[in-house]
Amino acid sequence: MTTDNATLGSVQPLVEAILDSYNAHKALIKVEPSNQINRDIIIDIIYKLQALIFPGFFDHKPLKRDFLLYHVGDLLEDVQRQLSKQIKLAFNQHSPSRPRLVSAASVARTFLERLPNVRDLLATDIEAAYDGDPSAFNSDEIILAYPGVFATTVYRLAHELYLLDIPLIPRMMTEYAHGLTGIDIHPGATVGRRLFIDHGTGVVIGETTVIGNHVKIYQGVTLGALSTQGGHLLEGVKRHPTIEDHVTIYAGASILGGATVVGEGVVIGSNAFITKSVPEKTKVSVKNTELRFLSEARKDPPPESLQEEFWDWVI
Repeated sequence: MTTDNATLGSVQPLVEAILDSYNAHKALIKVEPSNQINRDIIIDIIYKLQALIFPGFFDHKPLKRDFLLYHVGDLLEDVQRQLSKQIKLAFNQHSPSRPRLVSAASVARTFLERLPNVRDLLATDIEAAYDGDPSAFNSDEIILAYPGVFATTVYRLAHELYLLDIPLIPRMMTEYAHGLTGIDIHPGATVGRRLFIDHGTGVVIGETTVIGNHVKIYQGVTLGALSTQGGHLLEGVKRHPTIEDHVTIYAGASILGGATVVGEGVVIGSNAFITKSVPEKTKVSVKNTELRFLSEARKDPPPESLQEEFWDWVI
């Protein structure tokens, strides 16, 4: 008993110090959980929307055609109820004093009415993945196993909420996909039809990026800003590049700047660093750095053939 009291006495100053820290940084504490967005519910909504987009692929039991009507209706009702509440909380949390001309429920309904269009876009993304990847067995494999398709699915859903001026929720959705796949697509980016992100890990697509149709992006690509030193002064400014139709961007390339336009049909080679516009139908490559092979058994320099450029072979 004495030991417990002594322990409590030693902890009390630490408790008080932490509470003082809470008072000093009030933005980092939420003491009314019923008044804040629930991250677990947002994640649940993502998977229910995925089940609506790809019926039968992600359901816990086989989906029978005779029950499809009831299945869709039940999912829609559930999503609308959950999403309406989270949108209302997002509005209140982001700008509690701002008057709202429309209800959270009507915004959620408007979003759900856009699902057929989202499905049409995703159908083209899956076609692009199948056409662009010789290792793809069929569309089932692409839907079930490709991280780029999951990240793109979540982005396209979040983008519609972003267009409806829903705060916080779109970013929570895409950052959840980012954490699972390593693919970071800001919900504010504008992306055309038939996007294929191959492998995907390390891809970054910034908020004001514009991507056209038939674009293929490999792992480690950054479509970013030249500088973010202006902070919130840059809000609303075009900071990220424009990628026109039929562009391929190979692994590790960085394309930066709001004034940077990559023209139609351009191919960007691996590890290219681009901060100015590229004319259409251009191939951009990085000249190979010199390779050195050092061996204890052999002191001779490597043959010239090992130092040759191999860009033509890559393309």
